[in-house]
Amino acid sequence: MKILYLMAAEPELGPCLRARINPHMIGIGPVEAAVNTTRILAAMAGSLPKLVVSLGSAGSRRLEQCSVYQAVSVSYRDMDASALGFPKGVTPFSDMPATLPLEPALPGLNQATLSTGANVVSGVAYDAVPEDMVDMETFAILRACHAFGVPLLALRGISDGKAEVTKMADWTQYLHIIDQRLAEAVDVIEAHYALTA
Repeated sequence: MKILYLMAAEPELGPCLRARINPHMIGIGPVEAAVNTTRILAAMAGSLPKLVVSLGSAGSRRLEQCSVYQAVSVSYRDMDASALGFPKGVTPFSDMPATLPLEPALPGLNQATLSTGANVVSGVAYDAVPEDMVDMETFAILRACHAFGVPLLALRGISDGKAEVTKMADWTQYLHIIDQRLAEAVDVIEAHYALTA
């Protein structure tokens, strides 16, 4: 089975993942993620992957730091057209709900809900986010996958959130542990799809 692996940035790609996969880097934030995921999938037209897997880090105030979670849904926290009468999170005239499901869910992986936006969430800013964890790319990747009819599986390791994020090291200090745990999750994915191929 052909699987396309995507990551946002080189700091998240450690030696354990490098030993298993050669992911495409799509950049940080919704705009970079949307543009680059679309570009990669368009270049694969005629030989699209059966599955896109997005790997990376996320913040969470409530989930266990350094643990890896599969996102079962994603929302776009930047979208707010409520002044025009649309519910917060709903993209006007898109016929999409504020929260989109992510499939397929795989046994053996912890599950959580995800919120995507263009900001680093920290401290009291978590009060405005009902989802379990936050990132900056998944909603954009999912919309690009929708355009090509390819399912998306998103895995995030919790790199920060218990304490205020004030410097780069607050994000990167646990990435080496997350690298190892994401690599273990990749083994689960590869084993599952080897059986179903």
